[in-house]
Amino acid sequence: MCTVTFIRVKDSFFLTSSRDEKVHRNNALPPKIYQLKEGCLLFPKDADAGGTWIVVKDHSSAAVLLNGAFTRHQLQSPYRRSRGLILIDILAEKDPADFFLQMNLEAIEPFTVILLQEFVLYECRWDGDKKYKIQLNTGQNHIWSSATLYDKTAQSKREDWFIQWLGGNPQPSQADIFHFHQFAGEGDEQNDIRMNRDGQLFTVSITGIQLDKQTAVMKYLDLKNGITYSQKLNQIAAYAE
Repeated sequence: MCTVTFIRVKDSFFLTSSRDEKVHRNNALPPKIYQLKEGCLLFPKDADAGGTWIVVKDHSSAAVLLNGAFTRHQLQSPYRRSRGLILIDILAEKDPADFFLQMNLEAIEPFTVILLQEFVLYECRWDGDKKYKIQLNTGQNHIWSSATLYDKTAQSKREDWFIQWLGGNPQPSQADIFHFHQFAGEGDEQNDIRMNRDGQLFTVSITGIQLDKQTAVMKYLDLKNGITYSQKLNQIAAYAE
């Protein structure tokens, strides 16, 4: 929900999210296939609000949520619906990118959605007043950090780490990407990719989606309990590390 990378390696697309959460939040439920009226979606579920921060629909479409749009916003609660449920609403549609532009987001907290739709990459932002959608180059690699937790200086540092890491890993595997999400930084727990702010707010999990022309696979690393789950759209396995 708070740090997202997009990496393309030949015909494979990797969308990976580090989720930073407050200590009082309940543990998320591991990835599972949910049958909705619009079809099947695969995602880990937020145990408090019932939504998710990362979801995959098929071998060519997936989406990831970040809190905030461009800058840190002032809370105007109560909001009428969880952003994690909004993410499910978006990807469940036949044309998610178009649905984002048409949906009613009044009284919804600002967010950013990174959307891969039929191998086309979009950045969709809602700042509380206006929607923004741009198409990005899938031939380039990208990193995003939540505007609610990381200021421009921290975001710039993280972009530098990402570029430097890619320089030594031009064609990373999913294991390499997870290593980056776990260990990249300069020893500043407040702002490293795996962050910890006085034990009250910290990275609780890393979730990665690998998409190619035939398959969609989600890997979920529960950092609090040291358990990894891996699932295709028709198969699940869980094992302790």
